[in-house]
Amino acid sequence: MSAEFRQVGVTGGIGAGKSTVCKVFSLLGIPVYDADRRARELMSGDRIVLEKLRNLFGDRAFLADGRPDRTYIASVVFSDSVLLDQLNSIVHPAVGKDYVAWLSMQQGVPYVIKEAALLIESGSYRQLQVLITVTAPQEERIRRVLLRDGHRSPAQVRDILARQMPEAEKTAVSDFIIRNDNQSLILPQILKIHANLIR
Repeated sequence: MSAEFRQVGVTGGIGAGKSTVCKVFSLLGIPVYDADRRARELMSGDRIVLEKLRNLFGDRAFLADGRPDRTYIASVVFSDSVLLDQLNSIVHPAVGKDYVAWLSMQQGVPYVIKEAALLIESGSYRQLQVLITVTAPQEERIRRVLLRDGHRSPAQVRDILARQMPEAEKTAVSDFIIRNDNQSLILPQILKIHANLIR
């Protein structure tokens, strides 16, 4: 769909810090659509999505209150790429429709941001005009995820990283790169991109 403002994607692997970057853009008055958060909400609250999840995973993938057991689902799809593709074929179109509805409510802004971990992998970055990738060294990303998610072990985080698209592949198709490596200050990088985008 066409809009009078630019659509900007922000992506990055686990622990890179894309949510931190998007909080700064939000403070600059830029609307941010958090696709990963909305995916979780749609998995718990969208009747059609819930029905499809039950058909795919069965009753054991649901908690007593009727909500999907996301821990169970994650454990099942982690080692089954076919099942993961089937899950994505349910969730990604629902998020796509939700994003279009959200987009139609935005007005009077120079650009909007769509934040998602799998923007490139899902192909949805092609519908955006600008792509920003947030990067960080692998060891730093592991440290952040362990601090954030107390239930994960270093080996589990390394396993997740090994399954994600390499940063070099993400940056190769990006218009801007934000280095969140505890050496480069991220605020000047964000302000420079923001100034470029509102020109």
